[in-house]
Amino acid sequence: MSVFTVLAANVAFVPAAGAQNANRIPDFSSMTDSWLAMGTDFKEAPGTPAIVVNDADHPHVGNGQGKQSSFRFADLNNPNLTDFAKQGLKKTNDEVLRGKAVFSREARCWPTGVPTYDLNQAQPVYFIQTPKEVVMIWQLDHQVRHIYLDVPHSKNPKPSWYGESVGHFEGDTLVVDTIGQNTQTYIDNYRTPHSEKLHVVERFHLTNGGKTLQADIFVEDPATYKQPVRVIQTWRRVQQGPMVESSCAESGPGLFNFDVEPIPTANRPDF
Repeated sequence: MSVFTVLAANVAFVPAAGAQNANRIPDFSSMTDSWLAMGTDFKEAPGTPAIVVNDADHPHVGNGQGKQSSFRFADLNNPNLTDFAKQGLKKTNDEVLRGKAVFSREARCWPTGVPTYDLNQAQPVYFIQTPKEVVMIWQLDHQVRHIYLDVPHSKNPKPSWYGESVGHFEGDTLVVDTIGQNTQTYIDNYRTPHSEKLHVVERFHLTNGGKTLQADIFVEDPATYKQPVRVIQTWRRVQQGPMVESSCAESGPGLFNFDVEPIPTANRPDF
């Protein structure tokens, strides 16, 4: 039995999309359909201050493009970045120049935080919706986000990997406000650092007749950006059946030297 089947048996789903026309609340959930990220870098929203992009002198080549793949190399000439952000990105660039394997964090089995969770690749995201909560589960490593509906933020949320996400529906859009993240994650796959003041607002809505899902994302952190930025991510609907069991860390170290980012290990057994 899949993890998704077990979870589904214990929650009450919102009505199917066809029954929701009266209140226009979208239904992102399904026992068989899920959402696959279309790209592993954010797209710049119109009119936003500069976001982090690849340095033109060090082109990024992804897998399957008929050329030797390469790792991302951030452009440090971005006028919207603080010195703190540039220093963090330079450390990553220097690792790339040293020939190190600087994979995305989810590829190394680490929690990705928000908004980088929206860039998780290769495997789809499933949604579970209840009247009080929306749950997002990325299949590959069963990374889970909890979005609590129609409640305020805690006064002083304890910093955590995914922070505290509260949400509400505005017509056909799910609005998610996230604060309280620790500083062990990054804002994007360039490894842009952030502080505990990171504030992210995602606006999820269906597009293309429900075949695609889009998130318009607002990101602010005075430690990282001189001005808040706005980015876009999209997913396509895929029909692959219920979620399957998948454990990232059990795949082993592989053939590369991963000293930049070892697979996380527990300091003590769980049982």
